[in-house]
Amino acid sequence: MILAWIALGGGIGSVLRYVLYTRIDQMHAYSFPVGILVVNIIGSFLMGLLAWSLTNHIQIAEQHRIAVLAGLLGGFTTFSAFSHDTLHLFLRGEYLAVVLHIVLSVLLCIMAAGAGLYVAKSF
Repeated sequence: MILAWIALGGGIGSVLRYVLYTRIDQMHAYSFPVGILVVNIIGSFLMGLLAWSLTNHIQIAEQHRIAVLAGLLGGFTTFSAFSHDTLHLFLRGEYLAVVLHIVLSVLLCIMAAGAGLYVAKSF
């Protein structure tokens, strides 16, 4: 049953990711993959916030907690899209954008997860 909850969360997260990053990317003409960067930052923040909160403060069933964290947020954030966009920039010869994308994605997502954890612990 837990796999069904994870699949449901993952499906919802994937649809949310697609809608958000395509809308963000449509709002500007840059070749830099801003949409996936924003999605991963938001998802990392939510992972930090909810991983703490759903374990320590909000009492929900274990399968629902896993569905939110592994399913919904796992489907929402995506390393595969990050990798694809980075490779696409590399193949186009946009080496500065490749480095920026890697550095910003890693640093900002870790900082966002830490901020989410900090916010969750402050309640």
